[in-house]
Amino acid sequence: MATKKFLELKEYTDQDLKVELDKLREQYQRMKFEHATQGLENPLLLREARRDIARLATEVRRRELEKMDEKQLARRSKIRARRRKQK
Repeated sequence: MATKKFLELKEYTDQDLKVELDKLREQYQRMKFEHATQGLENPLLLREARRDIARLATEVRRRELEKMDEKQLARRSKIRARRRKQK
């Protein structure tokens, strides 16, 4: 089931998503540093920030894949198949 946060991401433009992703990554780094030096009042905020970053990155990648043409998608599929054989 789609979460409320995920549904809100659909309304963002591509540029807004990238700006928000950069902002969240920077905020996460500051929180991580603060947690290492002083300790956060609620360390679960780190988990929430990581998950928000993952949500945004997933949406950015999904939109990139939507914009690809057939040739690019076919090339991507070949690369993924090759990686699976290497494992």
